[in-house]
Amino acid sequence: MKTVPWLALAVLLLPAAARAQTYTVDVRPDLNDLDVKIETVESTTALVVRLTNRTAQPVRCVLVFDAPPQNKRRTKQNVAPGETRQVPFRARRKWFRVQVDVECR
Repeated sequence: MKTVPWLALAVLLLPAAARAQTYTVDVRPDLNDLDVKIETVESTTALVVRLTNRTAQPVRCVLVFDAPPQNKRRTKQNVAPGETRQVPFRARRKWFRVQVDVECR
């Protein structure tokens, strides 16, 4: 039986591509009694935080990402009523733990 070299290489690389995230995410919300849903989507190259505003008013959320050894990153998002916003945080270095502070007003 003949083996195709590229097929064997693809099979060897499959576990590396299918690796799950190897870090923990700690979300610390301060929602001020607002109905905002926070979800995280983790991968090896980025963390995406989804904010869904389930109130009748617009909200402004400030997110602070802390993933040592990377520098902290702060970003602001305005989320309209019924809207979902995605906030990506990309890996520039290997991280093991990401803390995300979310404050909405």
